[in-house]
Amino acid sequence: MERDSVNLICKTLPGAEVSDPWGGGHDAWKIGGKMFACIGAMGDGVSVKTASVEEAEFLIDMGRGVKAPYFHRSWIKLGWDVPEDEMRDRLVTSYRIVRGGLTKRLQATLGPMPPDTEQPSRT
Repeated sequence: MERDSVNLICKTLPGAEVSDPWGGGHDAWKIGGKMFACIGAMGDGVSVKTASVEEAEFLIDMGRGVKAPYFHRSWIKLGWDVPEDEMRDRLVTSYRIVRGGLTKRLQATLGPMPPDTEQPSRT
């Protein structure tokens, strides 16, 4: 994967917007003003939010990512060698976590999640 591929995935998510808040070539993807993915100016991977510090540590211990520099410990940085399906899953999961923290009113303005990103029901 690479920057363009990640940006294509992120731009399909309802309400997702990209900016360069620090200048210098960052791609900061946000939903409702809250970041869910960031590609740094170096372009060596993408940082995403996980559900918890423990999940981030678990993924780091498994070698699925590294500590995301400059971010809270619940964020990890994924390298470009991550398979596309896993990258898509991590981006959508991060989006869901951040979107879920927005007010219900703001969430309602975003529209429904696209069918291909619906979470499977747990039975």
